[in-house]
Amino acid sequence: MAMRSTTSTVTFQHPFVLSGYTDELPAGDYDVTVHEELLEGLSFAAYRRTATFLTVRGRGRRAGRVELRSTSERDLETLLGLDRGTATQNSETALSPSEDFE
Repeated sequence: MAMRSTTSTVTFQHPFVLSGYTDELPAGDYDVTVHEELLEGLSFAAYRRTATFLTVRGRGRRAGRVELRSTSERDLETLLGLDRGTATQNSETALSPSEDFE
């Protein structure tokens, strides 16, 4: 099966916590890598997302280390919406209280 990967950059203006992890990440630019597989048997090219990763670069004594943190498209969009102030805490896609940030 044919696979493809794309990378883009997102910017957070405020610190945030990625769902499934406990540490707070600082504001800044982060690379997002998306893996997709080609759907076979169609009369046109179509891809299905199979994985989304946020690249977290080490700081301090972990400088130089890079970690790919698995996330979902929905969680990432929710975090970006909260960061921009366009998502509300009462929305269907809002994070749980333990994952909120100010």
